[in-house]
Amino acid sequence: MRRFVVLAGFVSLLSVGAIARQRGQDPPGRQSTPPAGQQAGGRPVGHGYVPARGPAAVRQQPTSHTVGRAANAGPPSGAGQAQPRSFRDMPQHPDAPHVHPSDGAWIGHDYGRNDPRFHLDHPWAVGRFTLGFGPRYVFRIEGGTRERFWFAGSAFEVAPFDADYVSDWSWQSDDVVIYDDPDHDGWYLAYNVRTGTYVHVLYLGPR
Repeated sequence: MRRFVVLAGFVSLLSVGAIARQRGQDPPGRQSTPPAGQQAGGRPVGHGYVPARGPAAVRQQPTSHTVGRAANAGPPSGAGQAQPRSFRDMPQHPDAPHVHPSDGAWIGHDYGRNDPRFHLDHPWAVGRFTLGFGPRYVFRIEGGTRERFWFAGSAFEVAPFDADYVSDWSWQSDDVVIYDDPDHDGWYLAYNVRTGTYVHVLYLGPR
């Protein structure tokens, strides 16, 4: 009798699971497979997501990109003109460098080491940022502008060629995480936890 009850219960569980899948749901304890178009980061970026690690070093120059950004997204005057590019790889993603919450891909981090816009005569001229990198160190911006913002007594400047990408950042309340730029000496990457976008920044030293 006991075996019959156990068997009946097992069959019931299988039936519930089958019905749930037919209705587009998953049985309790399983994670749904993302719909087509979202498996590569289709869901909106940001919203509290923090990348587990920074981008990998670039191994090759970027291929063709969609035209559609402002002119100052290219290199500075005298460094050669580049076609403005778009970073909106999916309809609901921002037209700015961003990170996919599904797989941690850093969209837009594909400029090689020799890109002239990143050249600094004196990398880390005022020293290196030492308060911490990656998801364990989330900092609240305390004030400033894109030319100079600060948190925890440390000041940064957004790269001029990335200025367009911080128009929706709040310089009084947004949380940011700092990552090393593995390709460009003297530069760091500031990732905005709310927007899911990131920009290149220079460390300006203590505020």
